[in-house]
Amino acid sequence: MAATAHQHETTKRRLLEAAGQVFAERGFEHATVREICRRAEANLASVNYHFGGKDALYAEVLAYGGQQAVDAFPPDLGLGATPSAEEQLHAFIYSFLCRFLKTDQRTSWYATLCARELIVPTKALDRVVRQIIQPLAERLQAIVRQLLKPRRSNGEIRQHALSIVGQCLLYHHSRAVLERLYGPQRYDEAHIQRLADHITRFSLAALRARPATKERSTS
Repeated sequence: MAATAHQHETTKRRLLEAAGQVFAERGFEHATVREICRRAEANLASVNYHFGGKDALYAEVLAYGGQQAVDAFPPDLGLGATPSAEEQLHAFIYSFLCRFLKTDQRTSWYATLCARELIVPTKALDRVVRQIIQPLAERLQAIVRQLLKPRRSNGEIRQHALSIVGQCLLYHHSRAVLERLYGPQRYDEAHIQRLADHITRFSLAALRARPATKERSTS
């Protein structure tokens, strides 16, 4: 019985990873269960057996990929016991960049699948937002709240947090444009560290700037 349970989990994992690759390459509409099962070396009926169909498999793949990415690069990556808010921000930014840029051949499908999902969202995105993105958003907003002095409104905190996220996402989602502007973009460890340092410095400068006045004088 234990061996059978282990075999089932192994098959499920192979299906998830194969499906991630196929969905990323072809999109949901053009991906086929037959191709997914072929790559996973699984029986054609295994998708229905383990997941209940293609739609449910896609939702599971998106959630699986997101959790794998966060487990590999958690937002507190490398932090000590009592980190400063600045150190927390840098760790958050570095881990965020790693999830999208520091990928190997087996897991690179997740970043591509995320980009597809943001352009043409599906119902599966609701689960990812609830389970993966919202906790990360709340963590970043808590860090920003510590750094903003004097205290700002929740709306301002959200705007600052979204600006930080936008800087991080640019390097993956706009990679095709960046390569046409500046040539091939190779994100090795040293490059990701430099990007994290830059985005942290840039963001801290903005967070520490004096708040804008509510009204501007007119000439």
